[in-house]
Amino acid sequence: MISVKIYRQGDNVVIGACDEHLLGKKFRKGKLQIDVAKSFYDGERIDRKVLGSFLRDATIANLVGKETVACAIDLGLVDPQCILKIKGVPHAQIVQMI
Repeated sequence: MISVKIYRQGDNVVIGACDEHLLGKKFRKGKLQIDVAKSFYDGERIDRKVLGSFLRDATIANLVGKETVACAIDLGLVDPQCILKIKGVPHAQIVQMI
């Protein structure tokens, strides 16, 4: 399952989504670190189909984990060449410029 938390600020929709089993973990590789903080990512449990509908509406998305990032790649929202891996954990961000 994927954990997703949605934040709304005016016209902006910010999404934090991660593979559920990564919640609360930190990953570091050299100077790079990602904190999959429950305070940011812990929300509704969803499947890839539902995540896809949320991502299409997002203006900003922070994505962590193989399943979560793969969903964004499959939708054509993330270029596989632009994924950052920290300790083997994929991380991607989406920003829609309007």
